[in-house]
Amino acid sequence: MVDVLSQNEIDALLAALSSGEMDAEELKKEESQKKVRAYDFKRAVRFSKDHIRSLTRIHENFARYLTTYFSAQLRTFVQINVVQVEQLPYDEFIRSIPKMTILNIFEAEPLEGRMVLEVHPNVAFAMVDRLLGGTGTSPAKINALTEIETNVMERIFSRTFESLQEAWKTVADLNPRLEALETNPQFMQIVSPNETIALISLSTKIGDTTGMINLCIPHVVIEPIMPRLSVHHWFVSQKKSRAPEEVDALRARLHKAKLPLIAELGHSQITVREFLQLSVGDVISLNKPVEQPLHIKIGEKLKYLGSPGTIRGKVAVQINEIVQEGVEENDE
Repeated sequence: MVDVLSQNEIDALLAALSSGEMDAEELKKEESQKKVRAYDFKRAVRFSKDHIRSLTRIHENFARYLTTYFSAQLRTFVQINVVQVEQLPYDEFIRSIPKMTILNIFEAEPLEGRMVLEVHPNVAFAMVDRLLGGTGTSPAKINALTEIETNVMERIFSRTFESLQEAWKTVADLNPRLEALETNPQFMQIVSPNETIALISLSTKIGDTTGMINLCIPHVVIEPIMPRLSVHHWFVSQKKSRAPEEVDALRARLHKAKLPLIAELGHSQITVREFLQLSVGDVISLNKPVEQPLHIKIGEKLKYLGSPGTIRGKVAVQINEIVQEGVEENDE
C-alpha cells in the first residue's frame, strides 16, 4: 500500500527543506539505492501466493462442511470461518498452541506423511459437553482426558475428515484417516522443526463458546500435488463440454450396439455317467416348475421375468415383468 502524506506532514517536509535541515539531493540518493530485504532461511517461502489463495478456497469449503456437520451433531448454533492461511516453521506452530490441547494426527492417502488438526480445548470440551447432554460449556480448568472423553472426541473428529475429503475433491482424491489423538504438543513430532507448513486457522463458535481449529499441513507432505494448487491447473483441468454433434454420434453408436439376450428355462445337474448315456428322446428334468416365470438376462444381469411360448411357429418368450435395479436373482 502506498503511504499518503497528510497536509501537516507535507508542510513540515517543505519547511525542513527550506530551513536546510533536510537535503533534497540526499533524498534522491536514498530513493535511487536498491532496497534490500532480509531473508530468513529458517522461514523458507515454499508456498506461493497462488498456492495460498487455492488453499484458502479449499478450506472455505471445508469450513462450510464442518459448520453443517457440527450443527447436525451438536444440535446448536455453530459458526466456522477461515481466519488466516499462512506459512511458518513447524516449530513456531508448536510453540503457538496451548500446552494442553486436542491434536488429531491423521494421514491422507495417497500422500505420504502425517498432518494435524488442532482443536482448542474450549471448543473440544464444549462439543463433548453438548454430546453428553450438557449446554455446551467448557470447564474452567482442563485436566487430562478421561477414557470416555477420548472415545467421544475420536468418534466426532474422525468424521470431520469426510468433510476434508469432500473439500479437496476438486484438487485430489484424498482418503484422510485419523491415526492418533494426542493432548501434549511436545509428544507430536511429525516433521523436523524447521520444516515449512501451511497453517489454516478456523475461528469456531459453538453456542457461547469460541476458539480456534488449526489445520497443519507440512510442505513435504503436500509437495506431490502442489502443481494442482495453481490457478492455471484449475482452468486447464476443467472438463470441456462436448459438442451436440459428438453427443448425437455417440448416442447413435450406443443404439446400434448388440447385447446378448438369454432366456433361461432352468438348471439341472447330472453325473458324467448320465451325460454319456443320454440318447434321443431322453427327458432332463429342470429345477424350476412350469408355472414359475423364466429369468431373462442381458448378458449376465437379470433384467426381466417372462413366460415361454411360440409365435408364427417359432420359439418365443413374452416379457411379463421388469426386474428393478438391485434385486438379486434367487436360484432355487
